[in-house]
Amino acid sequence: MSVATAENQPEFTESIAESSEKSDQPEAATAQGEEVKKAGNEFAYLERNEFTSEIYKIEVKNMGYFGIGEFKKLLKNTLKLDMTKIKSPTRKEFAFVCFRSQADQQRALEMLNGYKWKGKILKAMAAKASADPLHKRRGEEDAGDIKPKRQRTAVEATCPLAEMPYEKQLEQKTEEMATLLKKYTQELRRLNADAKQHLDKFQFNGVLPSPTVDGYRNKNEFTVGKNSDGEIVVGFRLGSYSDGSVEVAEVQQLPHLPAQAKWAAQSFQQLVRQSKFQPFNPVGNVGHFRQLMVRSSTATGELMLVAGIYSSNLSETEQQELQNELRTFYEQAEQNTTHKCTSLYYQDVKHREAGQMVNPVTHLSGSTHITDTIQGLQFRVSPLAFFQINTAGANVLYQQAIDLAAPSRDTTMLDICCGTGTIALAFAKHCKQVLGVEIVPDAIKDAEYNAQTNDIKNCKFFAGNADDFIKSMVREALYGQEPGKPVDLIAVVDPPRAGLHNRSIAAIRSASAINRLVYVSCNPNSAKRNFIELARPESKQYKGEPFYPKTAVAVDMFPHTTHTELVILFERESKSTQITESVKGDATTEATKETNESAVTSAT
Repeated sequence: MSVATAENQPEFTESIAESSEKSDQPEAATAQGEEVKKAGNEFAYLERNEFTSEIYKIEVKNMGYFGIGEFKKLLKNTLKLDMTKIKSPTRKEFAFVCFRSQADQQRALEMLNGYKWKGKILKAMAAKASADPLHKRRGEEDAGDIKPKRQRTAVEATCPLAEMPYEKQLEQKTEEMATLLKKYTQELRRLNADAKQHLDKFQFNGVLPSPTVDGYRNKNEFTVGKNSDGEIVVGFRLGSYSDGSVEVAEVQQLPHLPAQAKWAAQSFQQLVRQSKFQPFNPVGNVGHFRQLMVRSSTATGELMLVAGIYSSNLSETEQQELQNELRTFYEQAEQNTTHKCTSLYYQDVKHREAGQMVNPVTHLSGSTHITDTIQGLQFRVSPLAFFQINTAGANVLYQQAIDLAAPSRDTTMLDICCGTGTIALAFAKHCKQVLGVEIVPDAIKDAEYNAQTNDIKNCKFFAGNADDFIKSMVREALYGQEPGKPVDLIAVVDPPRAGLHNRSIAAIRSASAINRLVYVSCNPNSAKRNFIELARPESKQYKGEPFYPKTAVAVDMFPHTTHTELVILFERESKSTQITESVKGDATTEATKETNESAVTSAT
């Protein structure tokens, strides 16, 4: 899983495009040009020497109710259209589709206008670009149309529960998680009548505390910008671009950051302030220093810094000069401080090209990785690899996953979204075999290295999309099973915040050999969709028996914030088990009937 970069120019809202009448392509282009002149800064981004798919946007109407997934399938698979994104605020009646060129836009208009889909005749037309939300909001504030929002403090923006005693934080999170699970089970009861007997036994075991409450974050991504006084600051953004805020605040008072991270932010701030290169400004996409990612190890004290640089307005010579400046600064900084940068990287942070998953990094000095410890195992962590941000909390989290899964020496465990192999290797000593898959190739290299370092020989890792590898991993597990021995196959998933793609859920459900699944979620509200997909009745899309929730436990991986990590054990019965239970039930009913008939005969 790749790390998130600093905020790109945010997705623009569709207010202008939705409310304006559309026309043919030439007329729309003319109207858009006039709109740019009238609105001034709101559309200035269209004039920059940078790609934005807002220029080549269409609106598709008369769609009825639809799913983004099925519409995307129509565009990419059926019509072979090369689009960049789909935006639909309501998923009803209309959607906006953006393209990379006018030729792609025109081809889409010709193919979609009049196309019959799901019993509807679609209407397609060119759409205007959306206004830059920051300039739009500032214009509304200047005109008195809306009141400016009160700017939050750094603590309010990042640690909203910091003033609350930790015991009270846990109580609040337990109540919130119980409410979320109640809503989930209520929705599942409506969707699947067969779920009732399973949900009646479902248990939630509360929220477990983090062993470390302060200074627990081993990874932080700081923004380079300016505070309310116009001073250059390396810290956290206080608001979103769409809310009209680009202000950045310092982080020295934040309780969840370790001393190493605070030193890293302050030292980088000193570097930027004395450099001839400028801090990046999202208003106009000017400047160079954009972000700083900091990774630290609680086990070794190692500190990795990844400087994110916006290079679109830098020549190759200037980029090299900036890299040398970074290298020299941290070599000198090490001589006069208690903290030390042990690994330094340069990251080219700009608009990604088609098919580009992450922004590339260049190693500048020091070691290429840092090392940390979870469950008594050593893990090498590369700049872009996923690693739990609370190391002490991860010990608790992984132990809960192991306890819920209850593996044995005959178990094969599938680790889906395995990252650097932390969960896989923690399970390895309890299992016969572990198979992991991860989309980031560097993370797989780390996982393989970590297995070798810890002398673990029963793990195998694959680089690629989970959707493509789940079935092949299941086949490999079954192929290695001794003839006549029952299959014990467990899946563990620890996906990104958005959860698993529905194709991955469909692949898991269709793999009948998997009867237990442990779902680790860092964002239970988003993952609720997956929970429903796992347990809904069998259908054309989701073949295979449903997985029903059995036990859940939360771990407070993020003290002082509103976030909590949730672990749920799902189980399902195979059809043969259900048939056996049904036969047993029929036999019991028949025996009772015969007994009653016998009693009636005796009485007469």
